[in-house]
Amino acid sequence: MSEIENQQPQNIKNNPKIMKAWAVYDWANSVYSLVITSAIFPIYYTILTTAYNKKEFVAAAKEVQEVPVRHMIRIFGENYEPDAVLSFSYALSFFLVVLLSPFLSSLADTIGNKKSFLQFFCYLGATSCMGLAMFTGMSNVFLGLLFSITASVGFWGSLVFYNSFLPDIATPEKQDSLSAKGYIYGYIGSVILLVICLLLIQLVAKGPEQAKIYIRISFLLTGAWWFGFSQYTFKHLPQFGDVKDKLPKDLVLLNYKNIFKKHEEQGGFFEVLKDNISFYKDIAKESFRELFRVGSKLFSDKGLKFFLSSFFFYSVGMQTIFLMAVPFGSTVIFPKEVDKYKLIITILVIQIIAIFGAFLFSKLSKKIGNKNVITIAVIIWIICCLSAYSLNKENPNLQLQFYGLAGLIGLVMGGLQAMSRSTYSKLLPENSMENTTYFSFYDVLEKIAIICGMLIFSVFIQKFHNMQYAFISMGAFFAVGAILIRFVKK
Repeated sequence: MSEIENQQPQNIKNNPKIMKAWAVYDWANSVYSLVITSAIFPIYYTILTTAYNKKEFVAAAKEVQEVPVRHMIRIFGENYEPDAVLSFSYALSFFLVVLLSPFLSSLADTIGNKKSFLQFFCYLGATSCMGLAMFTGMSNVFLGLLFSITASVGFWGSLVFYNSFLPDIATPEKQDSLSAKGYIYGYIGSVILLVICLLLIQLVAKGPEQAKIYIRISFLLTGAWWFGFSQYTFKHLPQFGDVKDKLPKDLVLLNYKNIFKKHEEQGGFFEVLKDNISFYKDIAKESFRELFRVGSKLFSDKGLKFFLSSFFFYSVGMQTIFLMAVPFGSTVIFPKEVDKYKLIITILVIQIIAIFGAFLFSKLSKKIGNKNVITIAVIIWIICCLSAYSLNKENPNLQLQFYGLAGLIGLVMGGLQAMSRSTYSKLLPENSMENTTYFSFYDVLEKIAIICGMLIFSVFIQKFHNMQYAFISMGAFFAVGAILIRFVKK
């Protein structure tokens, strides 16, 4: 064991600088979640996939309203609704993460370099955000969807390794506050960048066409922000092991610098390559065996069994609504292009409320416990689903109702995410060397939940041409989650 590995356990627990560096990654990567996933990209996608707006007289509202007519996207000879395709693309990105994360987390546990994997996915996501600037219309819509998928893989893939650091760097009594601190950092940082982007789009741009240019500049700024601020995290976060000491031969396929060596001491380049392929093949087989082993181990613990089951069901609803709320608002609540930026302001307010929500739920957990806090949050989510389903497009107060619903979602969004992560971390065996694998299982479970939710949403949109029907099904998933969390005893 190297000197580095001997020193780390004494130095990293509750180290203020390391904990701050960990939380700063939330500041860095949350701009993707807000600017790309939640705010600007879905609106931009809606604008580019809208052919024109037709005017219709709505008797209940006693006025002529604009109704968007969308470009259909043709895939394998079939026409699909643009929002359904976007939902399918998100599901595909999560499917890729589900396939990759067990293998990569097992590899990280084997050679002790999960920070390197965190860096890889961070850079993949950041450069993909910049790549979205090349998406300019229906002529290259698949390019836009491709970068949307790879940005999603980068973001969610990095979270597998990022979350796994939480029990490594903080003792259980500090994990709630540190998890909430990370989300608060993320909300504040993402709000700052969104305000900058909004000023460019709304005030600096002269007309709709110039606004589209500044939207693409916003994508570049998002990638640069994510890449730049993450450097502080990578500077101070520990590596957990020396890669060289973990391998019998040079790691050719992971370390690009070794590809150009002759490897004479190891029998030549092709011998090393053969050894590497065999090594990765064994890791791939073992990783999925390990995933099922860890799953069995976690579900054998009564507290973890009920928590993970509850987490799966309410994640189906929470993450799906989080990803599809803006396309819903953009097509149903704000169909006019000139009004779509009101939606960005709404999201901005949601983020500010979410900062308060994450702080409030963290404090509340100390008084009534994590289980009760999660139950309250899930019940509020059920109310949100029922409210979204009952929204009437012909109601003249539709936008005001949407603002109220958005505020309620903001209150519980950050709180439930932060409490879920820290509750899971508390339920895990303390000082375990398998934290990356444990959090890989957690993230895989979450991604499977999102895939289920996205597929349900896509089917409802394609079949009924109306997102509101899908909200009621999300409410049912929340209800099951609320029941299961009550069985968690710890």
